[in-house]
Amino acid sequence: MDRLLIFGLGYSGTAIARAATGFAVIATSRSGGGDAIPFDAAGPAIAEATHILTTAAPDAHGDPVLARYQAAIAAAPKLRWIGYLSSTVVYGNRDGAWVDEDTPPAPSQPRGRRRLEAEQAWARFGDRCRVDVFRLGGIYGPHRSVLDDLRTGTARRMVKPGHRFGRIHRDDIAQAVAAAMRQPSVPGMRVFNLTDDEPTESAEVVTEAAALLGVDPPPAVAFADALPAMSPMARSFWAENRRVASAKTKAALGISWLYPTYREGLRAILAEERGNRPP
Repeated sequence: MDRLLIFGLGYSGTAIARAATGFAVIATSRSGGGDAIPFDAAGPAIAEATHILTTAAPDAHGDPVLARYQAAIAAAPKLRWIGYLSSTVVYGNRDGAWVDEDTPPAPSQPRGRRRLEAEQAWARFGDRCRVDVFRLGGIYGPHRSVLDDLRTGTARRMVKPGHRFGRIHRDDIAQAVAAAMRQPSVPGMRVFNLTDDEPTESAEVVTEAAALLGVDPPPAVAFADALPAMSPMARSFWAENRRVASAKTKAALGISWLYPTYREGLRAILAEERGNRPP
């Protein structure tokens, strides 16, 4: 049986583990426990893995998985496929223009440069196995969406006309990664954009979510008024504006998004919470 090792059994990693039917799955967490093994004890699993997926983000010191296990991964005798969950931040600011899978990365911030460096480091394994890089938009899904923010009173309806960005539902991440794993493992690197079909202003999503819950949306806040009090992370998000296309990804993987826009995604989350999610 093919064996999948997932570095990072977090929100996306857990969904991918569920979607990886036909694989024997083992996953790591920092401390282990539950269904995971400790990160520092992954050596034997690497040696047995046919597929490795990493969800860990790089920090100022680089990619944490490669820092610990690069030699072990390079020596793994059964390894045929590596998947790396990256971010669309590598495309940098495009002033609202479209980018796709063939657009050269041009990160404009440190976190984007760290992501690109990690992609390039993983790509070096492409001479011996398949390396698939997945560039994710804003991740949302059950228990991690604007619906939760509205319920807790933390949602903000920020208005910055023309600032649109793509999102991706957790289940669409899982189906894309599972589809890639099941394709022939020809050595080389591929890039996939995991973003929905309708990049949208944040305020529109908040308004739609409020309507679904039957509550009033929070007051509109002009971006210029909110900027002075923003955290560095929030400032970095709002400083970049791009629309990311994923048509080539869907064609290459033979899939369609389960939730092509935030509208379908939010409705599905609400249906799941109420116990009547479609099969």
